[in-house]
Amino acid sequence: MTAFIIANMAPIMFATLVLFLLSGFPVAFALAANGLFFGFLGIEFGLLKPELLQALPNRIFGIMSNDTLLAIPFFTFMGLILERSGMAEDLLDTIGQLFGPLRGGVAYAVIFVGALLAATTGVVAASVISMGLISLPVMLRYGYDKKVASGVIAASGTLAQIIPPSLVLIVMADQLGRSVGDMYQAAFIPGLVLTAMYAGYILLISIIKPTWVPALPPEARNLRQNNGDSGAVSLLILLVLSIGASVSYSKYYAAGHPDVATDELVIYSASIGIAFAFVLAILNRQFKIGLLSRMAEKVVFVLIPPLALIFLVLGTIFIGIATPTEGGGMGAFGAMVLAMMNRRLSWDLTKQAMNSTSRLSCFVVFILIGSTVFSLVFRAVNGDLWVEHLLTSLPGGNVGFLIVVNIMFFVLAFFLDFFELAFILVPLVGPVAEKMGIDLIWFGVLLGVNMQTSFMHPPFGFALFYLRSVAPKEVKTSDIYWGAIPFVAAQIIMVSLIIAFPSIVSVEKKTNMKEEVQLNLTMPTEDASPVNLPEGANQAPEGKEEDPPAPKFTQ
Repeated sequence: MTAFIIANMAPIMFATLVLFLLSGFPVAFALAANGLFFGFLGIEFGLLKPELLQALPNRIFGIMSNDTLLAIPFFTFMGLILERSGMAEDLLDTIGQLFGPLRGGVAYAVIFVGALLAATTGVVAASVISMGLISLPVMLRYGYDKKVASGVIAASGTLAQIIPPSLVLIVMADQLGRSVGDMYQAAFIPGLVLTAMYAGYILLISIIKPTWVPALPPEARNLRQNNGDSGAVSLLILLVLSIGASVSYSKYYAAGHPDVATDELVIYSASIGIAFAFVLAILNRQFKIGLLSRMAEKVVFVLIPPLALIFLVLGTIFIGIATPTEGGGMGAFGAMVLAMMNRRLSWDLTKQAMNSTSRLSCFVVFILIGSTVFSLVFRAVNGDLWVEHLLTSLPGGNVGFLIVVNIMFFVLAFFLDFFELAFILVPLVGPVAEKMGIDLIWFGVLLGVNMQTSFMHPPFGFALFYLRSVAPKEVKTSDIYWGAIPFVAAQIIMVSLIIAFPSIVSVEKKTNMKEEVQLNLTMPTEDASPVNLPEGANQAPEGKEEDPPAPKFTQ
């Protein structure tokens, strides 16, 4: 019996973890208890040395000093402040008026605002609850189908999982040893494509079942001119002028900076176009010129603050001015400024946001500490080799590996949160993907889209629970579940598209963030020859005079 346990320690350890999780035991403590139990068991059987567990303090210290994880509380705090700043309410009202004359116009507004909130907050709960409180009663009042209304709100809220600054992408980058900024850039296009797929589904519904997504009645459209005109022509002219200003500046800037990166040029040019529209709207209001309609002026003043926040956070990260952690700090400050401008910032609001941020951050850190204990012992019993042999022996090569891994993540997402999936499974499958020649940034975005379904799965999807908590009584839980299924299908199609067309995920710029401990100590001997400690540490190449990087403990 002892010989069998020693020979199969890794699969037994993994199976025991699954039983722990299915029993409902808290994930962080299940991971830590499982790791310690099998660690002591391996020491008792002579499979492991007691010195193994002495590495735990250094690993935990590495977690606590990990600068990348600081971005999580910053972005969480920013999202919670924005949830209560009135920005989502203004956006939904204004964009709903803009798309109101179209069938499904409010649904399009929810998708568009969901993408904007995702690009500013990165927090699913904030997006779903805000849009559920504001849009769902409006959609029901004007005759929207309950399933479509609830499904589009829940799905649009989960865009915060894949559109930067997503919390899951921060965790994925940390676990895969890649740059958060590169992961953000790679995920941007898939996030926009998924948003377009949601809008395409609403368009299909408006054609097949137009009574499910009616247009707003004329009496509900209050952003009209005195003569009854919608003012859309004025908005269209302003849009054309802003695009013209952006294109002109891009040509001017590119002529003076021929080596400028494309993303940097796009960000600078878009900022000029947005600033042009904002200045024109201010002049129109201040001097009562009458160039812009009420609709155009309202759209500008409502859209500019979140767009400015997006530039402050994502723009500075993409062009290299700030790290993700610094960008998160600026975003949190910008969110407080927006709340102050809307006269919503108070001590109670700040205190609630800080409490919620502290709880989520502690939740993440505890799970990460538990997964570190588990992974330390699991690797010591050659669990990583067992997983590697198990996955590399699958038929179909890389495609077979990707299909099986995505099916595994999809099924486990019924029971586990995306944090738990990222901390438990990603460290196991990531090294295997790298050995098979799969780019880890591309792989991380693929798994991020897959794990987005964890918020939408009936019956345990968190986005469905968030929506249920704020939905009116006439919306049944079954309506929410059935409404989510088409959007889960869209997410599965998106995963398939990424596998079939890898170029959807741009991985041109890659920065390996894995840092190795390198200690070069010069002993006071006659020849002053360097002695490299500890054994196994990498020696710097001969002839390289610069100092080695400072030691940094990472898991």
